Amino acid sequence: MERRSFVHGAGLAGVLATGIAPAVVHAQATIRWRLASSFPKSLDTIFGAAEVFAKKISEMSGGKFQISVHAAGELMPAFGVVDGVQAATVEVAHTAPYYFFGKDPTFALGCAIPFGLNSRQMSAWMYEGNGLKLMREFYAKYNIVNFPGGNTGAQMGGWFRKEVKTLADVKGLKFRIGGFGGKVFERIGGVPQNIPGGEIYQSLEKGTIDAAEWVGPYDDEKLGFYKVAPFYAYPGWWEGGPQLDFFINDKAFNGLSAEYKAIVEAAASHAHVEMQAKYDARNPAALKRLVAGGTKLFRFPKEVMEASFKEALALYSELSASNPAWKKVYEDFSSFRRDSNLWFRFTEAGFDDFMQQQKL
Repeated sequence: MERRSFVHGAGLAGVLATGIAPAVVHAQATIRWRLASSFPKSLDTIFGAAEVFAKKISEMSGGKFQISVHAAGELMPAFGVVDGVQAATVEVAHTAPYYFFGKDPTFALGCAIPFGLNSRQMSAWMYEGNGLKLMREFYAKYNIVNFPGGNTGAQMGGWFRKEVKTLADVKGLKFRIGGFGGKVFERIGGVPQNIPGGEIYQSLEKGTIDAAEWVGPYDDEKLGFYKVAPFYAYPGWWEGGPQLDFFINDKAFNGLSAEYKAIVEAAASHAHVEMQAKYDARNPAALKRLVAGGTKLFRFPKEVMEASFKEALALYSELSASNPAWKKVYEDFSSFRRDSNLWFRFTEAGFDDFMQQQKL
């Protein structure tokens, strides 16, 4: 019997029952995308999240959906990835949204702002609050659909040639500080520098900057900051729970089948969880090694923390008065933060405070 006649006569249900359906019934189209990262390959935790994302998409699609992952500088500069996705030069980017606060401060709310949310609170706001909805509304004007793509957890406060003992020590200090934190650091007298991760060590070594922060012990050890700046500050008050994102060109994403869209969403969530798990598992040993090698830990003085907090709230108030996009997202963010901190005060903070004083 001629195949075409059989398919026409039996109908789709009959064809499926025979198990000899044309390939197009079962097959998804083969898709190849390119991903531009804002991070160097040497940082296996943060750059690695993009590789985890691409690998899971390939596995779940039976190899039919492939994404090639490119480190910062390979396809475009680290801070050029939003433009790349917006213009569809690449289909997807993996980045820290607050790098792009110069385009609009609202970008920072999708990542971290000084004295913002911790990582669990950020995920809760995104997935169960209004965070993802509000940020997608904002990103739409950049042709972007975003998915949470990792979190470092609360970060360290950076590497300094001299210990910061008073607020006066901040005056004139040239500090590599990521994203929106620099705006507050500037208001307390510092001189913020926004430098990609792969270029920080050289700037610190040459004295172009006086201090630098990146993430925490595991990454910082790899980047070698301890060799040129022995004082290691905590906490990174500007990054209590910085979220990375996968930025996907809206036309590319909307052109996917429902199945592929679901695969992208699932792969992003997997990468999101795995990235922080790696940091939480690897940072403790790295911190021990650094301290054993001579690194000197210090906590930011109370007056520095209080001045920074005061200036952060003043800045947010100013932005709410001048930037409607910021105001819309920040009002929801701020309300969520208030309620979440009340809850965490009695549970997480109470438990952590007790456990961290115990000798186990």
